[in-house]
Amino acid sequence: MMETGSCKAQRETGCTARTGSQPVSRLKGIGEKTEKLFEKVGVCSLEDLLHYYPRDYDRFEQPQPIGALKEDQIGAVDGYLTAGASGRYVNGLPIVTAGISDMTGKLRLVWYHMPYLKNTLKPGSHYIFRGKVVRKKNGLTMEQPQMFSPEAYLGMQSRMQPVYGQTKGLGNKTITSAVEQALALRRLEKDYLPSRLRIANELAEYNFAIEHIHFPLDETDLRFARKRLVYDEFLFFILAVRSLKEKRQDVKSEYIMEREEECRRLFDALPYRLTDAQLRTFQEIKADLKSGRVMNRLIQGDVGSGKTIIAVLALLLAAENGYQGALMAPTEVLARQHYESVTSLFETYGIDRRAVLVTGSMTAKEKRLAYEEIASHRADLIIGTHALIQEKVVYDRLALVVTDEQHRFGVAQRESLGNKGQAPHIMVMSATPIPRTLAIILYGDLDISVIDQLPKNRLPVKNCVVDKGYRKRAWNFINGEVKKGHQAYVICPMVEESEMLEAENVLDYTKLLKENLPGLRIEFLHGRMKPKEKNKIMEAFAAGTIDVLVSTTVVEVGVNVPNATVMMIENAERFGLAQLHQLRGRVGRGKAQSYCIMVDASGDPEKNERLQVLNQSNDGFFIASEDLRLRGPGDIFGLRQSGEQEFKLADIFTDAGLLKQVSEDADRLLSEDPELEQEENRELKKRLEEYLKTSYEKLSL
Repeated sequence: MMETGSCKAQRETGCTARTGSQPVSRLKGIGEKTEKLFEKVGVCSLEDLLHYYPRDYDRFEQPQPIGALKEDQIGAVDGYLTAGASGRYVNGLPIVTAGISDMTGKLRLVWYHMPYLKNTLKPGSHYIFRGKVVRKKNGLTMEQPQMFSPEAYLGMQSRMQPVYGQTKGLGNKTITSAVEQALALRRLEKDYLPSRLRIANELAEYNFAIEHIHFPLDETDLRFARKRLVYDEFLFFILAVRSLKEKRQDVKSEYIMEREEECRRLFDALPYRLTDAQLRTFQEIKADLKSGRVMNRLIQGDVGSGKTIIAVLALLLAAENGYQGALMAPTEVLARQHYESVTSLFETYGIDRRAVLVTGSMTAKEKRLAYEEIASHRADLIIGTHALIQEKVVYDRLALVVTDEQHRFGVAQRESLGNKGQAPHIMVMSATPIPRTLAIILYGDLDISVIDQLPKNRLPVKNCVVDKGYRKRAWNFINGEVKKGHQAYVICPMVEESEMLEAENVLDYTKLLKENLPGLRIEFLHGRMKPKEKNKIMEAFAAGTIDVLVSTTVVEVGVNVPNATVMMIENAERFGLAQLHQLRGRVGRGKAQSYCIMVDASGDPEKNERLQVLNQSNDGFFIASEDLRLRGPGDIFGLRQSGEQEFKLADIFTDAGLLKQVSEDADRLLSEDPELEQEENRELKKRLEEYLKTSYEKLSL
């Protein structure tokens, strides 16, 4: 099995000084097979394990009367078995059933694959049964319930139970047991945060926070632990970004771009007029490129606002001034789409400039030919993925580097590409509509341009927020769109079924859709697939050979499919509004009317109210500000997504107030002690240096 990035980084940096960096195989019950499963979720050491935070918490409520149980929800009942359990086999599947009753009703208990329970569940046995309640033909049924003695259940009620991100073969019990052992083995650390910062911000001590983020006594305890760890994540990130900004400020540039005849010719020939926001942004870029200073600029624009054409015009500007320009995309599919659209654009409007493509899946011969064209400057524009920063790529006067979807690249990756040239201009693009006040903090090393208008010719996406009862109608609607020749996305929050979390998962949902929509070409996509598998699926969807793509949020970035007209999002209440808007941006890219169906499975009026913001607006910046306003402290207990995120716990919307406070603290800290040499700051400096070693690759949003 290939080692994960974090495991590899740990070995390469030699970051094994602390006790926590011992391998997880040291723990009882973790052999070679389980160790590999832990590696699959990015946990290689005890240190990793301590920072593998729960994604949710389970609360063991007071047992209820049977009549008070709610369908499709987890409940607990206190009961005596009036008769023993019975067992049978259905198509080879062992099924054990039992029944309990009270004055309010009867409840049937069902277990699958657990034939031994037939001998355990004797008449008169007293247990508390806990599980999901469903209504079947023969009444209320609790499927696969856990069994507890009343004393054991009372102990479970005394604290919140952690729920971790899992993978097949690695369940929540195994992870919880491992974390308990790691906490018992760890050596308590000296708190590296200066005491004045802790006191001023009412922050928990570090060791307390690490223990109680996993096993909080109650929600107050959890908030206290989480606040400290979120503060730390923001502080290290901001201090690192501030140090980068110092290195970059007022660096002189050898690449001054005065000529713009070809660029103007393409600009005038475009079949549409750029929006005022696009024009303003392009003027800011041109001013940077003529200034004699190295440009470091973020282009922030909503999905479909026209960032790519601005990037192409800037790259053409570099080419006609005798330089090379590079455009780096986060996926091979998107890189290829950019390459094809740029090549077509230049051919259509008679622009005599050559673009080449460089991706990891190209053959050795294809790469060699591309490298020759780049080194000889027969190529003016180089478009590709991370392959652009490989050592074998040698550029000739690389003057401008553009990265698409900035939050998918680390600072180290940007700089690796930048180092291919002599301090080239850097332009990064993001479709994440972060409010400007937060963007200034998070992108502290970059100047910011905002494209806050959409082209007038775009049909707005039609939205609806529905409950689970609408699901079959939605599937029929998708079927109708496919019959018209269109395609659809269905988003699920999880890859596979979890023993602890009630949410739709990609693998089971794909099977369900295939059963309900026979004849449609339905495939799945998720982040745990190998890169080649993901590329194959995304390319097939882009080519139209897949009708419905069931996916996690991995599709948030990475492919442009104008033919896709439906975005259906299951468990929409579990996503942030800004992320939902990003997902919705995958449709509405062609001429046909597009639709976004958000399924709210919570039954919670407050969560539904949040979703109505999306129902009523397609403006990403308005939605981001509403997300900031509407998210409350309670949202920290929701399901966190498993996609690529810089922060493990922190959320720039939920924690916006704390982010601003940390930014002020960091500025004050550096103004008083720029090198962090004072006695009270030395532990912080040591930990910051460690952070830069291990996290520099990911230092971006």
